[in-house]
Amino acid sequence: MKIMRAGTAPSTPGPAEYFTGTVRIDPLFKADEPGRAGGAHVTFEPGARTAWHTHPAGQTIILTFGRGRVQRAGGPVEEVSAGDVVVFAPGERHWHGAAPETAMSHIAIQESIDGTAVTWLEQVADADYLA
Repeated sequence: MKIMRAGTAPSTPGPAEYFTGTVRIDPLFKADEPGRAGGAHVTFEPGARTAWHTHPAGQTIILTFGRGRVQRAGGPVEEVSAGDVVVFAPGERHWHGAAPETAMSHIAIQESIDGTAVTWLEQVADADYLA
């Protein structure tokens, strides 16, 4: 058995090349080999969001606080709130973040394939975020 103590790994800011606005990432867990799963608690200030990205094995986000927005490529911007669970399929191009006037936090869970958990793409334009 392994117990991972909350708050023992340092918080890090979301890098500007992958996020718009103020984002904090708090690591929660990373599976030991042969496991591939990892998770983090991510907090987005109002208007903050990820860039477009994909995950080779998909991603699940569990909203723990506030209101946010998510979008899959080719789909509408969707409103989400605390308690919602969003599942992105493997390779599905998407983004997620806070609502314009409300912060949002979520737990993000994804698996790595061949050492890669995410492929980052271009930033989400303000016009698309506000659509």
